[in-house]
Parts: sequence; C-alpha cells; structure tokens
Amino acid sequence: MGRPIDARGWEFEVETTADTFARLGNLTSWTHNPGESEETADTTTFDSDGYYEQDVMQRGATIEVSGLYAATSGTHDPGQQHIDKTWAYRFGEESRGTMRYRHVSQTEWTVWECTVTPGEQGGETNAKTSWSATFTRCGAPTTAEVVTP
Repeated sequence: MGRPIDARGWEFEVETTADTFARLGNLTSWTHNPGESEETADTTTFDSDGYYEQDVMQRGATIEVSGLYAATSGTHDPGQQHIDKTWAYRFGEESRGTMRYRHVSQTEWTVWECTVTPGEQGGETNAKTSWSATFTRCGAPTTAEVVTP
C-alpha cells in the first residue's frame, strides 16, 4: 500500500527560450483538471434499453497554479515574469507555449504544449499580493526525462 504524496512536492516550469525552463516560484496551491474541455457524443439508441451511452470525442485538461507575486531584491520571479510580461501578450499560433510539471519523486516531466491565462492579482491591507495562472493543454501530453545538472 503506497503512501500519499505531498502537494508541495510538485514542480511547475515554463519554457522561456528553446530548451530553457524557468521554475514557477512561491506557489501555494495548484489544481489539475483532466476533464476540462472534454466533449462527448450521445450514443444512446432504442437498443440501449433505457440506459444512457456516450463516446468521448475530445479530451482536454487544465492546470491552475496560485501563489504569491514573487520579487527578490526588485527582481520578479523568472517564471511568473515570463507569463506576465511575454506569454500573456502572444496571439494566434504564437499564443502556445510549453510548460512541464512533475512530483520530485518522479523521474519524468509531463510536458504540455498549451496556452496560458494569467489570473487576478491583488491583496488587502495586511496580505501579500496574490498571483495565479491557468494552463490549458493543446494536444496530447508528452514526457521528458529529468536531467539533473
């Protein structure tokens, strides 16, 4: 019987230039929704004897990451900055980019070609500034071996 893995052990990175990835820092939560944008076709007929039937026609997925807007000595977190200042301003075919994620116990990254939607930022008097982004997968995921420097 396996042990549950901790949510804080997941790593998320975005590709900033060809084969160069930047970690998304200061995350406090994340959600993977493997059923997002799924489409089905109703295949119920008289032969179904009153039971519903369907086929999945399209699979989709999203990952939402949330955390704190991060800056150290006036330098914005590189992963957050890439999303906020570069990726968020791309349109059409150029709106797609690459992100990857894995748990620290895994030896492979799951890699997505995807679009990104920047989330709201804000805070109240005694709070830190929030930051978030949602990645929507385009096509099938791939994998890549973890290379340690």
